Amino acid sequence: MRIRHLLCALLACAGLQAHAALKVVACEPEWAALATELGGDKLQASSATTALQDPHRIEARPSLIARVRNADLLVCTGMELEVGWLPVLLQQSGNARVAPGSAGFFEAGKYVTALDVPTRVDRSQGDVHTSGNPHIQLDPRNIALVAKALAERLAQLDAANARVYQERHAAFAARWAEAQRRWEQQAAPLKGLNVVVHHKNMGYLWQWLGMREIGTLEPKPGLEPSAGHLGALKAQLAKQPARLVVRAAYQDPRASQWLSEQARIPAVALPFTVGGNEQAKDLFGLFDSTLSLLLTAAR
Repeated sequence: MRIRHLLCALLACAGLQAHAALKVVACEPEWAALATELGGDKLQASSATTALQDPHRIEARPSLIARVRNADLLVCTGMELEVGWLPVLLQQSGNARVAPGSAGFFEAGKYVTALDVPTRVDRSQGDVHTSGNPHIQLDPRNIALVAKALAERLAQLDAANARVYQERHAAFAARWAEAQRRWEQQAAPLKGLNVVVHHKNMGYLWQWLGMREIGTLEPKPGLEPSAGHLGALKAQLAKQPARLVVRAAYQDPRASQWLSEQARIPAVALPFTVGGNEQAKDLFGLFDSTLSLLLTAAR
């Protein structure tokens, strides 16, 4: 009986080793989804944040610290997006494998061209990132660039399964390129449309689609919308109309609803990342849903 139990334990251990070779913790849901696309059952990916949380601000909970302590790879946006919580998380986890500068620390922002890089920074400008706008995930061209770099990093960390990551990346890249062509055809009616946004977190989406951001609900990045600023924005829209007022799923809807009623334009809540609504269950669903919501509201 003891021998049979021992054999069962050994088989179970072998099964665990055959699956989920890498433990990946992502700072944002889009990178956990991308890691899963590239790694399949060769890794276990989870996200530190959800689509309904502001990625600038989360709490380093004990359960999250434990996940990072056991991680083989940490995938974050970088560009100071997580500067308010990631240093604490890394320090408390004590995991040298995922420390900045190690192979287990991956910053997606290093592989794309940043928008909105300031020429100077001071506190009067609000929460401005010196490395540029860190919300890079809403341009599918950025996803493609990050996917290539992340697949190479996975192969580096898990050489035994390098071919799996290469093959899965090739398949993902082909599906992604086909989907991007479809999305760009669908989005043609959006080109040139003026929009107002809650926070300056969708610049990459507007650049990709050829849309124009003409105002923000926040008077400065990171500052809550004020009555005075919203009144001025309403007056501005009387001279320079916008077609939509847009916010991310995690943001308070009250300011965008007020402007929607006052300016008589639709208010739209985009998923912003994977998990932001029912349709955005993966990266493909994120862009399917984003375009569907924008096109429906702009009719």
